[in-house]
Amino acid sequence: MSDKILQVKNLNVSFPTSMEYFHAVKNVSFDLYRGETLSVIGESGSGKSVTSSAIMQLLDKPGRIDSGEILYTTETGDVIDIAQMDPRSKSMRSLRCFNFSLVSQEPMAALSPVHTVGDQIKEVLCLVDPSITKQQAHMRAIELLEQVQMPEPSSLINKYSFELSGGQRQRVVIAMAIASRPDVLIADEPTTALDVTTQAEILDLFKKLQDEIGMAILFITHDLGVVAQISDRVVVMEKGEVVECGNIRQVFERPEHPYTKKLMEATRSLEKPSKVKVPYCLQEGSNVRPILDLNGVTKVFHKPAKMFQKKSTMTAVDNAHLKLYPGESLGIVGESGSGKSTLGRAILGMSPATSGTIQYVDEKGNVDIELSDYKRVVRDPLFADLRLIFQDPWSSLNPRMTVFDIIEEPLIKLRTEMNKAEREERVRNIMKWVGLPPQFSSRYPHAFSGGQRQRIVIARALVTIPKVVIADEATAALDVSLRSQVLDLLIEFQNVYGTAFILITHDIATVKYFCDRVLVLQHGKIVEQGAVEQVIYHPEQAYTQQLISAVPVAELAPEISV
Repeated sequence: MSDKILQVKNLNVSFPTSMEYFHAVKNVSFDLYRGETLSVIGESGSGKSVTSSAIMQLLDKPGRIDSGEILYTTETGDVIDIAQMDPRSKSMRSLRCFNFSLVSQEPMAALSPVHTVGDQIKEVLCLVDPSITKQQAHMRAIELLEQVQMPEPSSLINKYSFELSGGQRQRVVIAMAIASRPDVLIADEPTTALDVTTQAEILDLFKKLQDEIGMAILFITHDLGVVAQISDRVVVMEKGEVVECGNIRQVFERPEHPYTKKLMEATRSLEKPSKVKVPYCLQEGSNVRPILDLNGVTKVFHKPAKMFQKKSTMTAVDNAHLKLYPGESLGIVGESGSGKSTLGRAILGMSPATSGTIQYVDEKGNVDIELSDYKRVVRDPLFADLRLIFQDPWSSLNPRMTVFDIIEEPLIKLRTEMNKAEREERVRNIMKWVGLPPQFSSRYPHAFSGGQRQRIVIARALVTIPKVVIADEATAALDVSLRSQVLDLLIEFQNVYGTAFILITHDIATVKYFCDRVLVLQHGKIVEQGAVEQVIYHPEQAYTQQLISAVPVAELAPEISV
């Protein structure tokens, strides 16, 4: 192993509250070597991101470094203690500009929507080299986009972030991060929101850039499949402390700490059996009616015309046919932009279909309701039976409402036959079901972790005891143990109430764990569908095979003996 470039020694970080100090990082120590990739893993709230923010001196106020050392060794051999530096000082800003770079989890938030991609990259280049000319900066920006494997960089350089896909935005952020050829690149959950094929491309890109530039990478993630693909060594954090650290093979194959073993067990790879469900069977020739029946559903978006140009259209969903049966779990998978979420929103009438029919069979089983024809005022009562679990709990929860009020609201609006006492009992029961203690009912969303907020969103969706639930990337941002807990929760609810689920996701392993059937979307078209075992283990279409092969699995390649 080459020499150490970063040494974190006994680092302590706290956040003062009105009552006490919250110690987010406790005596954390680890080393990062030149040219290596060190992954920091752990559940939400374990202190991973706080540690990386402390290294960059970018702690959110009122967070502070209480004690410890963050020693950075320059190429000349000088040692700088970052922990002692003023975050606003010129020397610290210089380190962040020339020596350290950050790739964040959400590229949309990291990019300005009012400046072109090229302008943002050129801004970084001008900071790195104030003497660079406009023409040189423009050419260098194109070179950087080529380096991160962006298609048609000379054209994309003039586009805005909202005109790019999620994978393209992440590549732009990486291009900005490597513009200074940093010694250390900190990647904080950079692949969480990406589909499996884009994720695989980004991981390959990190390896390629590391070989070209020779930088060290501090990779923060909760995805052990990603860790297995990219890491040399691993640091495991729990509740702000390092509980295990070592070579990737040692930690994965011979974990010592109980928490590390728990993380490994919670990881759901394609080869692991799913949790036992009440068997879903639909024999051929059965007269069971589908609860949802989609025929020829198409959704077309009209793009506004630019000056001297004709209006253009984009077909997000193209002639989709599917049936959902009572008590069934149906997975919808595909890359970003394949039309998964648009199809889900069309079913709920949130983005009405341009053509085709969407029929819902009510609880009596003898009335076909054409969802696409109903106005909102008529459709509202149906929302009690058709519910949505949003991907982002933070943006879907009202910050001014308590947890109790958030969960009770659907009952007030959609289950008007229930009186106050019945509503209160239902809310208490559903909170207990999803693992929210009674004392949480009077708190507000900001007081909870990401996993707890997702449980609130799930409770709000399930409180009406719906017949159909559409879960749109409901577990994408959760760490492995929380993800399996949430999926087990939905399975238990389904076993008791017979609710049918549509799971929209880019995570094939989650589909295998939770779903009975799966359909694959590509460019708005259903290219393959069938039983989960058939599609995953014996895919027929090349696109499906590509999705399956891109899934990161938390297993290491066998050692080659010499």
